Amino acid sequence: MTTARAPGRDGPLSGVRVVELAGIGPGPFAAMLLADLGADVVRVDRPGGAALGIDPAYDVTNRNKRSVVVDLKAADGAARVLDLAGRADVLIEGYRPGVAERLGVGPDACHARNPRLVYGRMTGWGQQGPLAPLAGHDIAYIAVTGALGMIGAPDEPPAVPANLLGDYAGGSLYLVVGVLAALHHARATGTGQVVDAAIVDGTSHLSAMIHGMLAAGAWQDRRGANLLDGGCPYYGTYETADGRHMAVGALEPQFYEEFLTLLGLEDHRPAHTDVTRWSELRAAVAARFKSRTRDEWTAVFENSDACVAPVLSLREAPHHPHLAARGTFTDHSGITQPAPAPRFSATPTTVRTGPARPGADAPDVARDWDVPALREDGA
Repeated sequence: MTTARAPGRDGPLSGVRVVELAGIGPGPFAAMLLADLGADVVRVDRPGGAALGIDPAYDVTNRNKRSVVVDLKAADGAARVLDLAGRADVLIEGYRPGVAERLGVGPDACHARNPRLVYGRMTGWGQQGPLAPLAGHDIAYIAVTGALGMIGAPDEPPAVPANLLGDYAGGSLYLVVGVLAALHHARATGTGQVVDAAIVDGTSHLSAMIHGMLAAGAWQDRRGANLLDGGCPYYGTYETADGRHMAVGALEPQFYEEFLTLLGLEDHRPAHTDVTRWSELRAAVAARFKSRTRDEWTAVFENSDACVAPVLSLREAPHHPHLAARGTFTDHSGITQPAPAPRFSATPTTVRTGPARPGADAPDVARDWDVPALREDGA
């Protein structure tokens, strides 16, 4: 077997086996993170596939994985997944509550085959609650948590942060944390468990510090009125002469001092602690930034402690000198993509294989996991 077709050899999770029941969004991203960390992730695709609406060759959330195709509605479909679950450490599914049970691959059926299995469930609303059976997307989940309402200008509708805050930060990352914690418990006790990762729970948890500030009277419950939400003139974004933007985060006094010096606005020093002068400061800063291009201002603030950075596009980001020096992005299978994170000194991670094609790995998985029936499905 070649390294290219044997994910799981590199990274701290090498030797961990994960079954991913195919879906879209936070479930696949969580499974990709486990795969990036070295786990042998087998994605169970369904006939016809559940995809992002793009060519599977470009879906990097399926990198470092292997794929088999199983029709869970077929008479023997559940049995094939249960064969995999019986040999796995972790299973991840992102169906609505009750669907996995109806398909015969719910927690009880899987634990009957493998009591040590960590069964990870990824949903927006969670397994219980009035909204649990209903459809939803990232924007609705973060809306009810109060997180969406914090983002954007006070005189405009809340700004939509793509699907990064809910699906991936509040969803995928919390699922992975839960799975790894449950895996540690399973290895210590021999007992698996169900991890209920709900995007509403994870996103709410992300706002813990803000809730503490709110309770202490240090945060106003409205947009654009606080230190970290754009209400502060030295923590926000400004347009430049070429229609691009600079990001400013000069919070501490010494950073604020350097920011004003490089901007040429030293006479506005008192505004740092005088909220009544924030409007005046904002106007002055905005006018200064509009006087030069983004790249010109980038040069002005280069190698300073003013905490100012250019706002880059997705295509520009990989070429930023710092990110390029660190190898934050990598090229694999003809796709520029983020490299695995975080980094490990003893068990380094890498992009080992490109996006798994539905069903392409059935023979290898059938052999490696000793599930002969998978060979019958093909690609």
